[in-house]
Amino acid sequence: MRELSADEVLWRCPPEELGFASTAELAPSSEPVGQQRALSALDFGLTIPGEGYNIFVVGVPGTGRTSMSRALAEQVAAKLPSPPDWVYAYNFEDPRRPRALQFPPGRANELRSDMEQFVEDLRRTVTEAFEGDEYAESRDELVREFREQRNNELEEFEQRSREQGFAVGRTPSGIMLAPTLGGEVMSPQQFAALPDMQRNEIEERRQALEKQLEEIMRRAHRLERQARRAVQELDREIVSGATEPLVEELAAKYHDVPDLLDHLEQISKDVKENAELFRRMAVGEEEHQVVLPAPLQPKPPYERYRVNVLTSREPGAGAPIVQETNPTVPNLTGRIEYQAQMGALVTDFTMIHAGSLHEANGGVLLVDAWELLTRPYAWEALKRCVKNGEVRIESLAEAMGLVSTVTLQPEPVPLSAKIVLIGPPMIYYLLHAYDEDFAKLFRVKADFDSVNPRSPDMVHSYAEFIAHQCQSQQLPHFTSEAAARVIEQAVRASEDQEKLTARFSFVADLVREAAYWAGREGHEAVQGSDVRQALDQRIWRSNRVEEMLVEYIRRGVIMVKTEGSAVGQVNGMALVSLGDYVVGKPSRITARAYLGRGGVMHIDREAKLSGPIHDKGCMILAGFLGQRYAREQPLSCSITLAFEQSYEEIEGDSASSAEIYAILSALSGLPVRQDLAVTGSVDQHGHIQPIGGVNRKIEGFFAACREVGLTGTQGMIVPESNTDNLMLREEVAEAIREGRFHVYAVATVDEGIELLTGVPAGEPQEDGTYPEGTVNRRVQDRLVDLAEKARSWSDGEGEGEAEGEEEGESEEAGAEDTGGDDGEE
Repeated sequence: MRELSADEVLWRCPPEELGFASTAELAPSSEPVGQQRALSALDFGLTIPGEGYNIFVVGVPGTGRTSMSRALAEQVAAKLPSPPDWVYAYNFEDPRRPRALQFPPGRANELRSDMEQFVEDLRRTVTEAFEGDEYAESRDELVREFREQRNNELEEFEQRSREQGFAVGRTPSGIMLAPTLGGEVMSPQQFAALPDMQRNEIEERRQALEKQLEEIMRRAHRLERQARRAVQELDREIVSGATEPLVEELAAKYHDVPDLLDHLEQISKDVKENAELFRRMAVGEEEHQVVLPAPLQPKPPYERYRVNVLTSREPGAGAPIVQETNPTVPNLTGRIEYQAQMGALVTDFTMIHAGSLHEANGGVLLVDAWELLTRPYAWEALKRCVKNGEVRIESLAEAMGLVSTVTLQPEPVPLSAKIVLIGPPMIYYLLHAYDEDFAKLFRVKADFDSVNPRSPDMVHSYAEFIAHQCQSQQLPHFTSEAAARVIEQAVRASEDQEKLTARFSFVADLVREAAYWAGREGHEAVQGSDVRQALDQRIWRSNRVEEMLVEYIRRGVIMVKTEGSAVGQVNGMALVSLGDYVVGKPSRITARAYLGRGGVMHIDREAKLSGPIHDKGCMILAGFLGQRYAREQPLSCSITLAFEQSYEEIEGDSASSAEIYAILSALSGLPVRQDLAVTGSVDQHGHIQPIGGVNRKIEGFFAACREVGLTGTQGMIVPESNTDNLMLREEVAEAIREGRFHVYAVATVDEGIELLTGVPAGEPQEDGTYPEGTVNRRVQDRLVDLAEKARSWSDGEGEGEAEGEEEGESEEAGAEDTGGDDGEE
């Protein structure tokens, strides 16, 4: 056992060793600090070719995992060529499947402008062509030839009809033949008055003429169809003459884009097929639309020739870097928008929008793993795109089977991007264990550590980081003393005197807050007192519950002694997390020992108020007692342990040393000091093992003692192996320096029990006994005495009532064993 000095419980950074008077003298550096392993893995994953070499960045928040990943990705992407542009165009063969066309970088927006100009030029030239005199004359000539031929045949038919005594009349239902008499049309009465032979003769001539008329009308219909086809061919020649120069100009400009050349040929073909629509629009008739299958939007014919730019790159700008903060399926793979028209939802290829996978194609996509996994179907959608090497736009409602209407099915876009997932270690482990595709798709792990080694070079790098924060955020610079105080807090946050926290968000927050208080105090540069003020204010904003706990201890509501001594009672320490603040809470741990065969029974465990790690610690205590005191005889005693005034679940084994001290005190009858609190776990050999949160526990007991009143004897017993983790607050370190508070480091149970009782623990002698007057001898004698009493009871001494008591005790002990097993299960 040894008492720790103030210098051992708080590492101080000497300001004079930093080598500057103010951070203004330093060259601000935005370079990553530490994390060489993770950065090397990132560089490997970003630069190695091949499928499946995507990256999962593992680390706790605040370590710079996202900012460093993005910064390195930008460096790598700047050296890569710009990826191609992608546009969606109308598919003339299947309007439901818009075509995906690839273009050299920077050409997509240029094409969009050219196609808009093409549409305007086509509209103008077609209109001018159809409104011109040349077209009108050609069309009139075709119509006139048809009409003349039809009229000549009708005139000849009328002449033959008159010669045969019939008049030809035109009615809304067609051409009619009526018999004449003396050049006048017969009335029905006159025709009925004719002899039968004459009427039959007239009827025969009329039927012959009607057959001739039918043949004439059939020839007229053929002529009309020929004329219509001739006019249509004329219309096609007109629009073709207007279109071909425009298409040829575009084809010459984009001769290096085969997909577009094919699309331009389809545009030329479509313009010819819709020549009549263009003519009607040109001559002012009602504008016609191309009717498409629902829910595709009816479109004027010109609109189909535009293009929808999906992605556009700047030539020479490098590969794109995209960080998706809301990785839903539409945001990842793209979406199709709809418009409400006449009570229906309609869409077309111009309403297709790119997702982040399209935007990052050819570059790097950064996604938060937790955000991705909490979005419905997003993880499966991302995996599907990466596995298939293409981005297919699919509606989430369609994927879930919620809709069955006809919609667009755009052609997929080939995918070639590095995917960087960023998340905590637990998500990485779970995906690796439960998703068989994960290891194939994310073969690179970039592991960000939560700490950096404390070395002079690393300390200097942290000072440069402080200078960078001051410059980038326009904050006052830090004096060397203030920078030293910030670096000390970086060590404290790591909970290791040989480490510095890698959570730079914590350091940056402290820099901003210290600068704020410096401004409030009117300091031109941030002083060490400003850093202390920032720390004190941060604690004060969060420690309301801690103040309430120490007040309850002072008032006796929470029954914790900080003076005197007691048998079978030890002050243990628990940690209470309040989100952004952790409180060290003193707790009374009591033990009682009596005759029986129940062994060690923890009341909290039997009440199912303890976790598995705590239960394991209790079982280790039984192993320690058996190994030390029951080599020649059984433990004929029952021991009960309890956390007094505990109403929540107890977890962890850091109280097992306090529990063994309470048991030894109860067995030996020696009182233990109540002005000391204890933390540390125990193994079966009696070694004290390190625990977590040692600083918070010491400070928690110090706060309780300060509230009640420091006596100069109070202190804390901690594991020897935890001494490197000590970075106490200045207030506690100062109290240790002045002798008002103490911290003791122990390595074994014997060292701790000696300190608590003031009695030597005792080393085993050759016969297995311990020296007289030692703690271990008193425990050993008590156990021997209990064993003899138990043996006398079992030999039949104490008949009648005593025998009944023994039987009842035996049954009770058996019930306790069963209950302990149930609790363990």
